[in-house]
Amino acid sequence: MKLRFIGIDPNTGTGESPTVWVDESTGELIIQGWKPGPEVEAECAVFELPGHAMGIPDHEAVVRIPARMVPLLRRACDVAEGTELH
Repeated sequence: MKLRFIGIDPNTGTGESPTVWVDESTGELIIQGWKPGPEVEAECAVFELPGHAMGIPDHEAVVRIPARMVPLLRRACDVAEGTELH
């Protein structure tokens, strides 16, 4: 795995640090965020759509990312797709 650091929450400094990386070997986004409260997890768990069973599997997680990090997520998507402008 070769992680490429994309960015960190611009309001970091209080010990919290939502962060975005791209695994350059697979193109996957790696996200560190806040754990949601039980209400948010419960709401996510009730969705049942084609290809998405109810519940959150033990090997998956729901994370919260602050909206101010949207530009970092866009950049990470461009890196993962190989379309990042230099």
